[in-house]
Amino acid sequence: MARRDRREPRRRLTYAAIGLLWCVAIVAGALVGLADTFGAAPLGKSLSYSKTVLGGDGHLLRAYLAPDGRWRLPASRTDVDPRFLDALLAYEDKRFYDHSGVDPVAMMRAAYQLLTRGEIVSGGSTISMQVARLLEPRRKRSLYAKYRQMVRAVQLERALSKDDILSLYLTLAPYGGNLEGIRAASFAYFGKEPRRLTLGETALLVALPQSPEYRRPDRHPERARAARNRVLDRISGNGIFSAQELEAAKAELVPSERKPMPLVAPHAADDANAAFSDQSIIKLTIRARLQRRLERLARDRAAALGDVMSAAIVVVEHETGRILARVGTPDYFDVDRAGQVDLTRAVRSPGSTLKPFIYGIGFEDGLVHPQSLIDDRPIRFGDYAPENFDQTFQGTVTVRRALQLSLNVPAVSLLDAVGPSRLLARLGEAGVRLKLPAHETAGLALGLGGIGIRLVDLTALYAGLARQGTVAPFYEQEADPRRPAQRLMEPVAAWYVGDVLRGAPPPPNALGGRIAFKTGTSYGYRDAWAVGFDGKYTVGVWTGRPDGAPIPGLLGRTAAAPILFDVFARLTGQPKPLAPAPEGVLTARTAQLPPPLRHFAGRYTAAATGTPDVRILFPPNDAAVALQSSGAAIDPIAIKIAGGTAPLNILVDGMPLQTVRGAGTVFFAPVGPGFVRLTVTDALGAADSVTVRLQP
Repeated sequence: MARRDRREPRRRLTYAAIGLLWCVAIVAGALVGLADTFGAAPLGKSLSYSKTVLGGDGHLLRAYLAPDGRWRLPASRTDVDPRFLDALLAYEDKRFYDHSGVDPVAMMRAAYQLLTRGEIVSGGSTISMQVARLLEPRRKRSLYAKYRQMVRAVQLERALSKDDILSLYLTLAPYGGNLEGIRAASFAYFGKEPRRLTLGETALLVALPQSPEYRRPDRHPERARAARNRVLDRISGNGIFSAQELEAAKAELVPSERKPMPLVAPHAADDANAAFSDQSIIKLTIRARLQRRLERLARDRAAALGDVMSAAIVVVEHETGRILARVGTPDYFDVDRAGQVDLTRAVRSPGSTLKPFIYGIGFEDGLVHPQSLIDDRPIRFGDYAPENFDQTFQGTVTVRRALQLSLNVPAVSLLDAVGPSRLLARLGEAGVRLKLPAHETAGLALGLGGIGIRLVDLTALYAGLARQGTVAPFYEQEADPRRPAQRLMEPVAAWYVGDVLRGAPPPPNALGGRIAFKTGTSYGYRDAWAVGFDGKYTVGVWTGRPDGAPIPGLLGRTAAAPILFDVFARLTGQPKPLAPAPEGVLTARTAQLPPPLRHFAGRYTAAATGTPDVRILFPPNDAAVALQSSGAAIDPIAIKIAGGTAPLNILVDGMPLQTVRGAGTVFFAPVGPGFVRLTVTDALGAADSVTVRLQP
């Protein structure tokens, strides 16, 4: 005991010397700072940040690691809860807004506490000094390093505003592992932005930067809890928080593991990251909250449909073309469902979803009206005989009913009159990419899904119907240039289509008549579709297997349409009314229509004499015919003709070839590869023509 007493004066002398050195350090540091002995201070302008992708509502969709492998998200005082700033300044730097980088009062207090208590009770570093240390880290702690921090702090105060310095602290403060900054820490430990922190969460995030590895809550939760409570005790006397709040904060649980960083709209974020690789902050039009809800919806519905089933959803504001949500797969990390594949951009067969555009062009051409009659009966177009899905026929129905029931024969009959190539060209002019099978030309099967299209493009076409005939190019990256709208069809024709689709039978347990929509199922039950619109939004839904394998019983009406209606329920609750009828709309019953519009007969019908109209059965229109040769000569091409009143005249590219007594087969010798137009006329003036591509 006596020995300890003899050593006590020496200890006091040592403490006094240390305190004196602190005082000298303060003065010397200030002088050195004034003299700019160490050169210009780093201001953080060359820092590398985590690339962040933000939604249209400002929420973080996804972040990518900084080049050095750290999560470093830029932050400012507007990104955090004001109570966090109150607690931070109360604990770390009460006179932050009053000093010039170095706080002499705090330094003297720290020296006095060290002198009187024999240990460090509180540090003398200001937030400016801590920022200086973060910008210019030094592994070894020394008096020289402290000098340098003070110098740099004064320099920072000269060059930057207080808010700028605070932003650097909020961005660079260490929180354990590869976490830097308040936002990264808040996401990793609490799964949210630091705008609405509880008091317990606030205190923990204030405490961690002092010893981030030692206090890491995912590794040392007890140490983290103790450090948090010390912060709460320290700030309890400032009158900022009530005693009840402080006690409740101490009772909060400390997180024991790190949470994953946000991963919302991952496919859209990846696209943006690739397109704007030079930008650290990318803004998308996607609404984060809506996207999350639809990702959950897709995940639940895909799981209900089957183990390997997937789903994709696109939501667009059709007036502007802004994509508000794009769900590429139910789960980005699900290997069985090919989660990395963006199925909104996969080329699939659209089934019957292109039928509305056949009718739209028919309305535009004056071939039919929604109340026109059209035949649904067995018919053959050359060697092609379309059938309805249920293999039954409805007889004579109105065009409205034919489209609402998605009858195949009326759609093919109208497409035969419109022309498959013309339909394909019209959709292409609207900015939509369509993919024909290899070595195929557009034929009548186009109307039933014999072509490839992406969900985003199909949704764009329906958005064009909602806009009464013009397609606004979609965009989801705010930096994308705005392109002019493309024409799809006349406003009256587009309105007719939308009005008809509004009456389509809804899926089970859904209320109809509020949105215009169409479903489709591809050949072999591989793809199920549902696309629809109200007065503001257009939604496209696809379901199926990512690998394109058939799923027995998969139907657009039962698999995709319920998802479509659920999406609209999550969008607005109550769909917006469709656009009003434009000028020129004809509202009439069938009997009140002009005679040519009362009944669409098509090109292959019974004439008044009871003799079928003349028709070229082979080769079909827009077919590709391979040329065969025997030696140096090209083999003749057969032309098969049916119907008509004799005599029949056959023409090749407008030049007479032969006159025959009746239907049958004739041959012509082609000159070589290229396009050729074949025409046949009969004695009553009826005619039929086809255009054929001859291939070597």
